[in-house]
Amino acid sequence: DLTAPELIEHADIAMYQAKGSRVGSYQVFDPAMKTAAADRIALRSDLDRAVELKEFTIAYQPIIELRSGRLTGAEALLRWKHPERGHVSPAEFIPIAEESGLIIELGSWVLRSACAQAAAWRKEFRRRVEVSVNVSSSQLRDAAGFVTAVRGALAESALPPDSLELELTESMIIHAGQDTLAALSGLRALGVRIALDDFGTGYSSLGYLSQLPVDCLKIDRSFVSGLERDAGSRGIAQAVLTMAQSLKMRTVGEGVETVEQQNFLRQAGCAEAQGFLYSKPVPAEDVSALLARGLALGSSGSRRQRNAG
Repeated sequence: DLTAPELIEHADIAMYQAKGSRVGSYQVFDPAMKTAAADRIALRSDLDRAVELKEFTIAYQPIIELRSGRLTGAEALLRWKHPERGHVSPAEFIPIAEESGLIIELGSWVLRSACAQAAAWRKEFRRRVEVSVNVSSSQLRDAAGFVTAVRGALAESALPPDSLELELTESMIIHAGQDTLAALSGLRALGVRIALDDFGTGYSSLGYLSQLPVDCLKIDRSFVSGLERDAGSRGIAQAVLTMAQSLKMRTVGEGVETVEQQNFLRQAGCAEAQGFLYSKPVPAEDVSALLARGLALGSSGSRRQRNAG
C-alpha cells in the first residue's frame, strides 16, 4: 500500500505530465513517469554545470540557393555533448532550459557567437554569408532586453545587420504582444531579417501574415518530406510558396533530403533550401571548407562535394 506522501507525489507527477499534454487532457500515473521525472531533474542540474563548464557548441547547417546551388548562409544550432550521456538531443534539453530560464543566457551566447562567425566568414571570403539564429519565446518576453542583446551582438562582431536572420516559430509571432511586434519591426528597420520557422503548421491567414514584420517563410520539414508521395503536402507547399511570392517574402524549404524534393521546390518558386541533401549540421570549419571550395551543392553539387572529399 502507498503512503499519503507517495500518493501525493504520484499525483503531482501525473499532473505535470498532463500539463505538458494537450489542453483538457489528463494522465494516470505510471511508474515510468517517476523515472522520467527523476531523469529530468538530473538533466536540469547537469545543464547548470554545462553552462559553467562551457560544454555547448554550435553546429551550422548550410542554406543554399536553389537556382544556383550556391551557399548563401547557415543556420546556427545549439549542441550539447554531455560527459556521460554523450550528445543530448535539443528536443530534450531545450524545453528544460526554457523552463529554468537558462535559455536566456544560452540564447545570448549563440547570438553573439553566430554573429562573430558570420563576420569571420565575411572577412575571410569577402562575401556576405547570412547566419540564422533561433529565438525562444523566453527571449522575446523582455522585448527591450532582446533588442539590446541583438544590437550588442552586431556591434561586438561588426556584422552588417542584413547578414543576421532571426528565426521565430509561427505560434510565437502570432501570439506576440504589441511590444514584441514593435521590437521586431524596429530590428527589421535596422536591417535584421525576420524569418517565420516551421511555417504551415499553424494558423496564419494571408491577411494577418501581411501585417507581420516578416521577411522569410521557412516551409516545415513535415511538408517537404511528403512532397514525393503526398498530394496534400505538395498542395500546401505550393500554396505557401504562392502566398509568399505575393507578399514578396523569401522562402526556404527545410529538411530537404532527396533530389525530387529539391526539384519540386525549385520549380514551385522556392528560393532556398537546407537539409541532408546538401549537408547535415557541421562545425564552422566545415562550412569554411565549403566556402573555400566554392562548390555548388545540390543534385550534382553534392556528388562533386563527396568526390572532392
